[in-house]
Amino acid sequence: MRKVFSYLGPYKFPSIIAFSLMLIELAVELLLPLFLGLMINQGVVNQDIQNIVFWGSVMIGLALLSFLAGVLNSFLSSHVSFSYAYDLRKELFAKIQSFSYAKLNKYPTSSLVTRFTNDIRQIQNTVFMVLRIMAKAPLTVIGGVIMAFMVNVRLALIFLITVPLLILFLLWVLKISSKLFKQVQSQVDSVNRVMQENLAGMRLIKAFTRRYTEEKRFDDANRTLALTTRKTFRIVESTGPILLFVMNLSLIFIIWFGSIQTINGQANIGEVVTMINYALRVAMSISMFSFIIMALSRTKASAERINEVLIEAGGEQEEKQADYSVGKGRIVYDEVSFRYPDALQDTLSGISFSVNPGERLAIIGATGSGKTSLFQLMPRLYETSGGKVYVDDIPLEDYSFKAIRNSIGYVPQSPLLFTGSIFDNIAFGKKDATMEEVIQAAKDAQIHETIQGLEHQYETRVGQKGVNLSGGQKQRISIARALVRKPEILMLDDSTSALDLATEARFLKALDGYQCTVLLITQKITTAKKSDRILLLDKGEILDIGSHNELLERSDLYRAIAESQQEKEVLHAK
Repeated sequence: MRKVFSYLGPYKFPSIIAFSLMLIELAVELLLPLFLGLMINQGVVNQDIQNIVFWGSVMIGLALLSFLAGVLNSFLSSHVSFSYAYDLRKELFAKIQSFSYAKLNKYPTSSLVTRFTNDIRQIQNTVFMVLRIMAKAPLTVIGGVIMAFMVNVRLALIFLITVPLLILFLLWVLKISSKLFKQVQSQVDSVNRVMQENLAGMRLIKAFTRRYTEEKRFDDANRTLALTTRKTFRIVESTGPILLFVMNLSLIFIIWFGSIQTINGQANIGEVVTMINYALRVAMSISMFSFIIMALSRTKASAERINEVLIEAGGEQEEKQADYSVGKGRIVYDEVSFRYPDALQDTLSGISFSVNPGERLAIIGATGSGKTSLFQLMPRLYETSGGKVYVDDIPLEDYSFKAIRNSIGYVPQSPLLFTGSIFDNIAFGKKDATMEEVIQAAKDAQIHETIQGLEHQYETRVGQKGVNLSGGQKQRISIARALVRKPEILMLDDSTSALDLATEARFLKALDGYQCTVLLITQKITTAKKSDRILLLDKGEILDIGSHNELLERSDLYRAIAESQQEKEVLHAK
């Protein structure tokens, strides 16, 4: 957890001031019972008004000092905790952005969201409470015991029996509760995951009338969270009554033995009142320990979860600093193999082919044949398990991530749009894109006329994940986002599946105006045969590569695919 709390370093100075102000409050709290005893002995018992006024004025002055110190302490504690949470959230986000695609898959989205929100907020609140009152409680106990010994040693011996026993008890509870709160946070992840999946798939749930199934799934996750939370809080909350019971017994013994000593002349009334005040303060501080234990336990669990991400190795590290940039866009896969992390067998095996600059290569194959996996190696979302990929005859790993990715226009299989305007979504592909460039990309992607028909045109707001757009509209905006950067390599992962044949034909014709190498995954023979060559992939291996006519002649599988699609076209025409 050292990594998590290292981000408090820049706020060392305001933290020290806040802690010093808290010590002023503590000093006042420990001195007031002592001065109260003096006022009783010197003023009340002797009926000396002057001493009563003097000690009363001192106590009022100290109370005002404590009030001012408390206000300033609250201000500085807030500043430190909020600034620290900001830095921690920023660092956590940067760390996740640096993860490779394989490493990112290790953490479910719901878990990362919980760490960003619930876990960081928990740590932030604890930092504030430590500077404000948490450190004050144990110091009050220690200081109260010390002051009690200064007033009356015999009565203070009661504290030597009770306080150490309570501290051992609290450490035991802290050890158990920290483990339980880690389980609670894990269950929060599960509830968040079910909620996210439910909201994302609401249309599908309604279409399949799976409402009650989803309600049961959520209820199971929610019940598990409730049971774990209840068990944890029962243990933590039970510490409060136990602590108060022991301290109240101590208070009773102090009053009892104090009255005996007063009768025997071994103590005066002021000392007994002072001891009772210290006992009450110690009792109140110890009663806060259940709250402190709960907060520290939750913070320990949250800090461990965040620390797990921050110290995670396997981020995208530049292996070489060679200043290469993609020029012509020639691509070579040389005996490439690939296996997903923790997979039992290779997804791709012995893949070898080349694509010349400006050439259009279509990749076709059955579902699960490894087409998308083949694509993901090019922008280095994953690294090859064997073999090499070359771009312009330079090994892919010799390029920086920035250089290779800036040269690629990538359109994923499932289009993803961001909340914002249509212009923002298209310009996402090029941060300094002008309106003219965005419009041209939209025209080539065959979406410009549709946008012009909207009320706010390019300033039309896109809902979360493009919820207010059709599948074809989302695909074309995604294509425009790739085209606007005028890439050297354009990769289209089945990104025309929602387009009709006429729209798709116009888009493919518009691609002729781009000087780029095109890799195109498709299931349509009509699309594939408009490419220069077609790569036939099956079960992670290349079966054949050639033009449409060549594959028709020598590949039984390709011929079967073509014939089945021709039959569908005939039926559709009828």
